[in-house]
Amino acid sequence: MEVRRTAVVKLSVPDERHDDLKRTMNTFQDATQRFADRGWAGDDDGYVITSRSRLQPLVYDDIRDDTGLHADLTIAAVNHAVDALSQCVEKMKDGERTSRPVFTSNTTVYNTNAISYFDGYCSLAAYGNGRVHAEYIYPDDSPQADYMESDEWTKKGAKLRYDRQSDTYYLHVSVEQDRDESSAEAESRTVLGVDRNVDGYLAVTSTGAFVGNANLLNHKRREYERRRARLQQQETRSAHLTIQSIGDTFADWSKDFLHRTSKQLVEEAVAHDCSVIAVEKLAGIRERISNASKFQQWAFNELLRQVRYKAEAMGIIVETVNPAYTSQRCSDTECGFTHDKNRDGDEFCCQKCGKELHSDYNAARNIAHKFIQNRRKSGSGGATHHLALKSGALNGSGDYTPATARG
Repeated sequence: MEVRRTAVVKLSVPDERHDDLKRTMNTFQDATQRFADRGWAGDDDGYVITSRSRLQPLVYDDIRDDTGLHADLTIAAVNHAVDALSQCVEKMKDGERTSRPVFTSNTTVYNTNAISYFDGYCSLAAYGNGRVHAEYIYPDDSPQADYMESDEWTKKGAKLRYDRQSDTYYLHVSVEQDRDESSAEAESRTVLGVDRNVDGYLAVTSTGAFVGNANLLNHKRREYERRRARLQQQETRSAHLTIQSIGDTFADWSKDFLHRTSKQLVEEAVAHDCSVIAVEKLAGIRERISNASKFQQWAFNELLRQVRYKAEAMGIIVETVNPAYTSQRCSDTECGFTHDKNRDGDEFCCQKCGKELHSDYNAARNIAHKFIQNRRKSGSGGATHHLALKSGALNGSGDYTPATARG
């Protein structure tokens, strides 16, 4: 059985090559967008182009001539664009509304020709004076060094990501290993379920942690909007400059607020020996976002982005699940009764078994449970998954293990 993992390592990039990597990343993003725009424009029959072999020859030469991007990175850009276009087409087939893919993340995709791995460092295709050599920095108590330095794992392609807040590059490397069925099945993973909200607490976990004051975040947003509205009425240059200033201040405060929240969530996962964090897909919770607020959608996405890169740096993967009925289902494994009357605001009371829980805590348990059940049905990974609870863990078959028994 082939087992796949993602090794996430921090890179130490020479100061004189930082700008070369940034330029490479920006150019890759632009190239991907150009491929996606052309694919979205469609073929002669008006269909979105989702085939690399059809899309690549349409703009490949122009992009290479205009940007000078490395050939293998240009190939990776068209693949990246095709993946996004294919996802859009699948949504259309499912009757979901979608729009042209827009690439804004600080990410560069490297295939095995554009990156070379060595003991302790890698070599990346980039602008400037030859390839960039960057050393690996491993976090404490994580499996990343084993993935990267052991001959037992085969390193494939990678994604280079840049975190603006810390001015740091992270390399997400796909690694593979062949295992027999028995060793793959013996592997155990603990899942932390997380329910995200627009009011009350920003996030609630299956272990009973209530993190982040969403009401405070919304209050700060409304306060900023009121000040901005008053200043806009003045129509002076001074007022305009003040609007820019308070806007920057609020943006910085919001990112720091979400940074602290995401840090607490990852610390909760580490404290309970979790290797997976399961959260809802944003597409499935838009109806809970009042007036389709762009700010709240941004907050949901930003919190997930920060959780993802912090978790991956600790060797924890973040997965999303469809949140349908997670707020209505009783999370007691002996019950599982689903009804819209089970939930009343912050209170959850099962109409069948009488189980009473905080509604967000109940939803968080269901999110982790749903992820585990999906994995059991698909048979992917071969690992045994456990749901992290306040006082122990629960596996997909409903068997409970107290925290003391897990060591």
